[in-house]
Amino acid sequence: MSGIVIMIIAIVVLVAGYIFYGKWLAKKWGVDPQKKTPAYELQDGVDYVPTDKQVVFGHQFASIAGAGPINGPIQAAVFGWVPVLLWCLIGGIFIGAVQDFSSMYASVRNKGRSIGVIIELYVGKVGKRLFLLFVYLFSMLVIAAFADIVAKSFGVNAGADATTQIANSQVATVSTLFIVAAVGFGIFLKNAKPNTTVNTIVSIVLLILCIAIGYLCPFLKMSTNVWLYLVFLYILIASVTPVQYLLQPRDYLNSYLLVAMIVAAVLGIFVSNPKMNLPAFTGFVASSGAMFPILFVTVACGAVSGFHSLVSSETASKQVKNENDMLPISYGAMLVEVLLAVIAIIAAGAVADKLTGALPAGTPQQIFSTAVASFLAGIGIPHQLSFTLISLAVSAFALTSLDSVARVGRLSWQELFLDDDEDEANMASWKKIITNKWVATIIVLIPSYLLGQVGYAEIWALFGSANQLLSVLALAAVAVFLKKTKKDNKMMFIPMFFMLAVTVVALIQLAFNNIKTFGNAKISVMGQSLQILFAVLLLALAIIVVVNCCKKLFGKDEE
Repeated sequence: MSGIVIMIIAIVVLVAGYIFYGKWLAKKWGVDPQKKTPAYELQDGVDYVPTDKQVVFGHQFASIAGAGPINGPIQAAVFGWVPVLLWCLIGGIFIGAVQDFSSMYASVRNKGRSIGVIIELYVGKVGKRLFLLFVYLFSMLVIAAFADIVAKSFGVNAGADATTQIANSQVATVSTLFIVAAVGFGIFLKNAKPNTTVNTIVSIVLLILCIAIGYLCPFLKMSTNVWLYLVFLYILIASVTPVQYLLQPRDYLNSYLLVAMIVAAVLGIFVSNPKMNLPAFTGFVASSGAMFPILFVTVACGAVSGFHSLVSSETASKQVKNENDMLPISYGAMLVEVLLAVIAIIAAGAVADKLTGALPAGTPQQIFSTAVASFLAGIGIPHQLSFTLISLAVSAFALTSLDSVARVGRLSWQELFLDDDEDEANMASWKKIITNKWVATIIVLIPSYLLGQVGYAEIWALFGSANQLLSVLALAAVAVFLKKTKKDNKMMFIPMFFMLAVTVVALIQLAFNNIKTFGNAKISVMGQSLQILFAVLLLALAIIVVVNCCKKLFGKDEE
């Protein structure tokens, strides 16, 4: 099958999903544009900031996209492109986007509080603390995996070919210029309060300037190890900086780049019409294991991601100006991410060997960048320029997720030790110290750095499993909230229990496989030890939280 046919099918299905299922959910849950949102009720200039829909969409999309929708589908292509495509479309519309939308809805209806606090309100304090501990551990996995990906896309290392060294230096330079431009743009937005047209013009001009300077004068040429230190330093600062000075403007700027990349890739596919050299279906068992559960946890963010529920409820919900904005910001952003996953599938199919169907050597990001650059060559864009721009966009996906998840990890750690009714003035000294925003961030980042030494490839399966399991917790929490508030929650049951089955089996398999091959596998002993430890802890915490939620969900209503 050709890339054009696959792309047309995907676009039609996703648009239909938004119009019919997304809007049906909004109607069932009673989304009310007249209700005052937490962004206005609790406005504090740091986290609660009323923000235009397109800016919050930019933050949401840039934060949730990450490297997952590129990495996951390409790695899962060992089962053939048809199973991956079907899961992305079906899972994205009926599970992933539902989770994102429902998490944001529940948060906005609960003063912008996180899923953890919602669990406390509707399930109990024990459930909340266990959930927050789960999120803290999960945040470390995300930071470790994505920081390693970013550092490797920036690093200029001895032994690499000249083209890769130049491209990495260009990507690093442009990404750094983006951060500087974002700070200036944030100050401009706060003081000038420009309208949407001016916002757009200034954003595009800044993007073009950063890309032009970085592409023509790539002055940052450092090794991967140095970049890893710098990435963690950036995360430390970004996670405690008020959102309107860095998080919002940088995500907003990056969203133009990311959407432009997707539009260009779709256009390139329609012009070049690549053929799918991957086999449509290879069987229910592949080199990575059985299709159930490996396909579902490997695709990860391309269909459903628990991390999205944290972005929806921890940061984006605090910026929503109008409840009507929630559907395009959350449900819409997830469907755009699914479209990116479909592009990744087509990219993998285009560069696969025509005779064997095998993918070329290299990381999924390199495979994706090479394929999309070849698509864009069909519309006259030089290969080196397009390869650099695509690599830049991929690193931007990961970098935007990093500062968001670091903030989520920090907030989760703080909430773990704080109660809503606790007076800060009477708080114990030790509690004041460990909940300080700088200290809390460092507590998240130090273990993340140590875990990052293992490398993203060794922890991707664990990340995918934990990510999907987090979606189970979010779906269960929202289902309880909907029940307590007399809203229809039946659409949450099948997604919740299906994802629970997938992730429990995946984590058990992951732990047993590492125990069975301990010390003998290609993965380091440290990597295997961490996978076993995290798998057991995450599984135990999740099962306890799910059991508590189910007691509330299927028990008698309390008077």
